Amino acid sequence: MSVLFARMGSMAEVVVSKLFPAGAGWQASSILADQLGHAADTATFAAITGVGEGLTVFAGHTTYNLVKKIVKPEVSLASEVGVATWLGSAATCSGASWQPIVNVLQASGMPFEVVFAGTWLGCGTVFLAGLRVGRVLMPWMPSPDNGNFSSDAFLSMAIGGATAFFVGTDVAYLNGTGNFLRPIVGVENLDSDLIACIKAGSSTALGFTVAQTAQNLTFPANTAWCD
Repeated sequence: MSVLFARMGSMAEVVVSKLFPAGAGWQASSILADQLGHAADTATFAAITGVGEGLTVFAGHTTYNLVKKIVKPEVSLASEVGVATWLGSAATCSGASWQPIVNVLQASGMPFEVVFAGTWLGCGTVFLAGLRVGRVLMPWMPSPDNGNFSSDAFLSMAIGGATAFFVGTDVAYLNGTGNFLRPIVGVENLDSDLIACIKAGSSTALGFTVAQTAQNLTFPANTAWCD
């Protein structure tokens, strides 16, 4: 039971410091890209949203640990900034890939459930690639090996869940048919930009929570990424 409590605590920290900021940051960046005249099917739009998501993940992780250091002085801010850079870089990759992946799946006329699953797999894989490349390029991170591949892969599975739930914010596709998330996180035409960002952040937070809770409940001790 203590293992489960520890996992749920770690999950809650990640949701607050990174997952909600990631979704909200992507949405805010998409609003900016649209105002600048970049359509959702352009590389510039993908780049702006990816960088926006990465920056908010970096900022969220860093800010959270600045506050955490007040009650836990042993927190190393230098180390946490390094981790924030690593995670933010991977988030930039998955954030930039989200719209192109969704565009391809939706252009094929796939039902919502297929777009949902395809985004989970696609963005989760891109996030994993970002983590692995980061371990190679960032000397402050442990080098890639078989041990940390498992932890990176399990984390990426949960991140994939966040990106899949983010698909639920799009209520225009198929007029919302099959979108079981619309009543919870669907961004409607009358929503303000602020509400849209809150719903977007809530969608990624919810998706990660669902996916990570499944791991927390089923993975043996010392096998989850957060153990």
